[in-house]
Amino acid sequence: MKKLLFLSIALLSLAACSSDDDSTPVEVPTVGETLKESVGGANQPNQVYLDLSTAESKSVNRGAWDFGFSTGTDFRVILNGSIRMAVKKLETSDITVAQEIDIKVLAGGGETQASNGYVDNPTGVLAGAGAGIGTAIAEISATDADNKVYLVNLGYAVGTAKANPGNVAVDGDPRGWKKVRILRSGNGYKIQYADLASKTFTEKTVSKDADFNFTFFSLTSGNTVSVEPAKAKWDLNFTVFTNYLNMGPGGEVTYAYSDFITSNSKGGTQVYQVLVSAGGSYADFTKAKVVEDSFKPSVTDQRMIGANWRNGGGQNGSLPSIRTDRFYVVKDAAGNYYKVKFLTMTNDAGERGNVVLEYAILK
Repeated sequence: MKKLLFLSIALLSLAACSSDDDSTPVEVPTVGETLKESVGGANQPNQVYLDLSTAESKSVNRGAWDFGFSTGTDFRVILNGSIRMAVKKLETSDITVAQEIDIKVLAGGGETQASNGYVDNPTGVLAGAGAGIGTAIAEISATDADNKVYLVNLGYAVGTAKANPGNVAVDGDPRGWKKVRILRSGNGYKIQYADLASKTFTEKTVSKDADFNFTFFSLTSGNTVSVEPAKAKWDLNFTVFTNYLNMGPGGEVTYAYSDFITSNSKGGTQVYQVLVSAGGSYADFTKAKVVEDSFKPSVTDQRMIGANWRNGGGQNGSLPSIRTDRFYVVKDAAGNYYKVKFLTMTNDAGERGNVVLEYAILK
C-alpha cells in the first residue's frame, strides 16, 4: 500500500493583525491549527509554496515544468533547477541544424564551475551578462537573429527509490536532451524546441500574466502549466534546489541541495536570520526588535533561509537535524512581520521531507 509523507506546518500563537500599509485585517488561522501538505518524503517530489498571512499552501510536482518565463518588463527565462536542468548557448540561431550531446553541460554535481553559465544564478536575480551571473539563457532579444539555439540537458526525473534513514533519493533517470530557441512574440514569448537530430521543430507562444512572477511551460505536455501561486499569494518555497557552493581556491561550483527553502523576493517577501546568541530567544522576540536594515540582502537573494536552517548530517552516521540556535524574521509584501522557527525535518523513522515549523505574527 502506497504511503503519503507530509510536510507538517505547525501554526502556533497566531492572531489577526493589520499591515502597515492597509487597515484591512490579515486573515490567519486560529491558535494551534496544523496544516499538512505533501512534500513526498525522501524523494521530495513536490515543491510547496506557503503563504504566511493565510496559512495556505500549494504543492506542485517539481517535474511538471521545464522553463519559467518572466512576466516583468524584461524578457528572461529560468530553468527548472529542482530537477537539475542545464543549458549551453550554441553559435547558431538555426534550430533545424542537428546537435550532439555535450556531457560537460551538467548541474548540481559539485564538479561543474558556476562560471560556465550552464545554470541560473541561485540568488534569483535575473539580470546579468552570463558566465554564472543572471539567467543561463540570455535575455531574449527583440532582434530574432540574435536569439541563439540552446543545448538543453533536461536533468533528472523525480526519484522513486527508497532512501536510507536520513538520506534522500531525489534523482531518478536522466530525462534526456533537447535543443531550444526562444524569441519574443509581442509582449510575450515564442519557444521553439526539438530533439537534437530533428530538422523540424515545435513552436508555441507563451503569454505574460502580471499577477504572477513567471509563466511556466512544460516540454512534455507542450503547454503552460500552473506552478507558483500568484506573486502576492506566497512567501516561502520548500524545494530541491541547484545552488552555488564555494570551493575556495577552486571557485564556485553548482551543487544540488535537498530540503532547501527560498523566499519570494520577486513578489516582495523579505527575510533575515536571527541567531539566539545575538538577538535573543524566539519566544521573547517582538516586532520592536525587528532590524529593518537586516532585510536588505534578501531583496536580491532568495536564499536567506536556504539550507541554513538545518545540519546536513552524514558524519559518523548522524542524521540531519534542525539548527536550534536560530530563527527567521519574514516581512511579506503587505508589510506584515512574522517570526519563524523550524522544529524538525524528519519523522520518527528518520525519513526526510517531514518538516515542522512554528511561526507567529509580530505585533
